Amino acid sequence: MELALYGPGGFFVSDGRGAGRRADFLTSPEVGPLFGAVVARALDAEWYRLGRPDPFVLIEVGAGRGALARAVLGAGPACSVALRYVCVERSARLRSGIEVLLPVEPAATVLGLVAFGAGAGVDDGDDDVVVAGRGPSVTVLDDVPAMAVTGMVLANELLDNLPFRLLERGDRGWLEVFVGSGDGDDFVEVLVEAPAETAAIADRLAPRAPIGARIPVQAVAGEWLAGALSVLAAGRLVVIDYADTTASLAARPWSDWLRTYRGQGRGGAPLDDPGAQDLTCEVALDQLARVRVPDADRSQAEWLAAHGIEELVAAARATWHERAGVGDLAAVAARSRVGEADALCDPTGLGGFRVLEWVAER
Repeated sequence: MELALYGPGGFFVSDGRGAGRRADFLTSPEVGPLFGAVVARALDAEWYRLGRPDPFVLIEVGAGRGALARAVLGAGPACSVALRYVCVERSARLRSGIEVLLPVEPAATVLGLVAFGAGAGVDDGDDDVVVAGRGPSVTVLDDVPAMAVTGMVLANELLDNLPFRLLERGDRGWLEVFVGSGDGDDFVEVLVEAPAETAAIADRLAPRAPIGARIPVQAVAGEWLAGALSVLAAGRLVVIDYADTTASLAARPWSDWLRTYRGQGRGGAPLDDPGAQDLTCEVALDQLARVRVPDADRSQAEWLAAHGIEELVAAARATWHERAGVGDLAAVAARSRVGEADALCDPTGLGGFRVLEWVAER
């Protein structure tokens, strides 16, 4: 999975692939700017909760081409005066897209301000004093910065792309599914008896799994969660993804939760055309909870409602009714916002994603 997504010729490395209306799959930020406007409201809520710190850092992990960052900044959140927006993206191709959309500054400049902290705006001769109110500033990195920050870490549809181990319940115990070479350039599944330690983990996660059932063991996602929490000196970690429990995944056909995408639709089998299709796996909520139980778990529709999407849509409807006869850009944008809300809150689609939150207090 790691090689298929990020190796030479991998899905996120090759040209012309990834998120977007003309690419292979559509994420919430790509639907339109409304999602970013709600994220901006959530960001403001956290900024006020923390006492309006300056600097205030948002680390978006898996930032893609920067669609969410552009929408958040375009919404003009109150915390902008203090905001340091750090876009983290592994793919060099996608990172270059961020630099086209946004005024990117060197990481040393943006993170140097974070490391020093904000001063009172008085020149006392100390070169390390930072004048408050100089946000927003944006930088781009290929990994999460190794420093403690006050603010928010946000991962939208990231954990489903992290590699995992795949296990199958056999009639004599758990088997691990490996990938081997078949005829020609084809890949095939190879089932091997799982190590005792791995089998014990699987038994704890899905003790009633029937013979033939499969489950993911997502240690990499757990390690990512622990690392993301360690970055926050104070603030909130927000993870948005499709998710279920391991036991529930075991009861479902594995092709339901191990999916591929290409050309705005479902792709082929996971081992078909490596690098030519996105490869995703639903996130096991209970496995993340073994690292730390989230402080909040709700659907994306519920999270958006909690942060005022209905208020934003009501304002858009009012603009549309007022200016529909004119048909100007304001009217068109308002009408589009109503449609975006329907897509973002659809319980059978994006609205059914889970939003998990962990609060950090030190």
